[in-house]
Amino acid sequence: MASKIKLFKDKTKQNEMTKEQIRAQHDKGKLTVWERLDTLLDPGSFIEFDEFMQTRSHEYGMQDKKRSRDGVVTGIGRIEGRKVCLYAQDFTFMGGSMGEAHTRKIAKIIKEAIKLGCPVIGLLDSGGARIQEGVAGLAGGGEIFKLNTQASGVIPQISAIMGPCAGIAVYSPALTDFIFMVKKTGNMFITGPDVIKAVTGEELSFDELGGAGVHSETSGVAHFHAEDEKQCLMKIKKLLSYLPSNNIEPLPVIDAKDDPDRKTAKIADILPEDEMKIYDVIDIINEIVDKKSFYQVMESYAQNTVVGFARLNNNVVGIVANQPQVLAGCLDINSSDKISRFVRFCDSFNIPIVNLVDVTGYLPGKEQEHSGIIRHGAKVLYAYSEATVPKISVVMRKAYGGAFIALVSKDMGYDKVIAWPTAEIAVMGADGAVNILDRKELAKSKSPDKLRKQKIDAYKENFCNPYTAAELGFVDMVIDYANTRSILINTLESQLTKREKQPAKKHGNLPL
Repeated sequence: MASKIKLFKDKTKQNEMTKEQIRAQHDKGKLTVWERLDTLLDPGSFIEFDEFMQTRSHEYGMQDKKRSRDGVVTGIGRIEGRKVCLYAQDFTFMGGSMGEAHTRKIAKIIKEAIKLGCPVIGLLDSGGARIQEGVAGLAGGGEIFKLNTQASGVIPQISAIMGPCAGIAVYSPALTDFIFMVKKTGNMFITGPDVIKAVTGEELSFDELGGAGVHSETSGVAHFHAEDEKQCLMKIKKLLSYLPSNNIEPLPVIDAKDDPDRKTAKIADILPEDEMKIYDVIDIINEIVDKKSFYQVMESYAQNTVVGFARLNNNVVGIVANQPQVLAGCLDINSSDKISRFVRFCDSFNIPIVNLVDVTGYLPGKEQEHSGIIRHGAKVLYAYSEATVPKISVVMRKAYGGAFIALVSKDMGYDKVIAWPTAEIAVMGADGAVNILDRKELAKSKSPDKLRKQKIDAYKENFCNPYTAAELGFVDMVIDYANTRSILINTLESQLTKREKQPAKKHGNLPL
């Protein structure tokens, strides 16, 4: 008995980090794997699994290098009392490289999360596949990718990039719902700077190639970025407060202590009288939703559109809004991808969607057309048409053409459409319409400028208002700015019992 106890103590002691390893991690500006878990989880809630798993490889001296855990800690813990499954890579062991035991442990904890119906969180800090183990490690990677796909839409999947994430390691985060990246220390790429230099001659730093700035602003791979690891972990906690544990459990309700009947008269001050002037739609969002509840997603990417989570009378909603400050709020390729992905996530986890619409249409231009704006724009149509959660649109100013259909049209499946008196709902703006409809008359006129103004005014009166659409049943309510919050809350709560089934099929064919 004593010898077995001694063996247990020896094995456990072997797994402890040395002071040198801890210092090396801190010198890089990173926390250790245990410090990360302590920061993220409720105290004393973590249960570790598979502590003693290790590589079976004998090649390249692996028998001398191997260590229990094989560079990844897996287990179950709690965040604000809610159960989560986790895996956290340990860069102090072989650079967090992914060998057979390492990848099988990750796959095992994702399976556990699916079985238990709880979110799975990955804290990534890995140089990629472990070359010494060859195809064995790659096979385990394939199992992870398949499980990520099976878990999609069933449980929330969150990835935090806290160090390098290269090669096969990047595909699992890309298959998850949300990616967080830490500035300076976190980076993602398929092929590293050395390979790129050898192949193309380009010299790039890790940060220039795949840092948090690149993936948050340019590629759209990352959904959130943080200044340091502690801020990153706090942001993950905040995100989880909006998400259910799985696709059949109710959304979390948190008392925001905000009056559901609070007047939103400030909207009149935020929205300019001149329809051509810009404003910040985030000010509108914050005025309408529960105080301090808006949590923006992909804040730095495709900024002509704003998406994020909020609460209305404590109920979680997904917000999609056009941002007039950028590209006049037009839809383009990147914003189409941003909207469609967010809408599909909300629909997967039964989060109602509220659109705040001020859009003239899809962005015109050769570059957009040649890069596939038709295909990308169709993703928005697909996502909203497919979504069976409550969908409410508030038309603030402009809603023209194809963008009107995508974001407002009741024939697309919107449950309720609300308009402000400033709403303009038409095929196109008055200027463009008059140039087409009255071009012959304008060409013959001796005073074309005066006639154009008359025609524009007449078009606006007849078409660019919400009442024509309301008369035809395309708008359910035209409301005062001041009543927006209370009416939106009442409308939302009336729709929460909505039930809608799609035709039986294996799955649709999203226009990827």
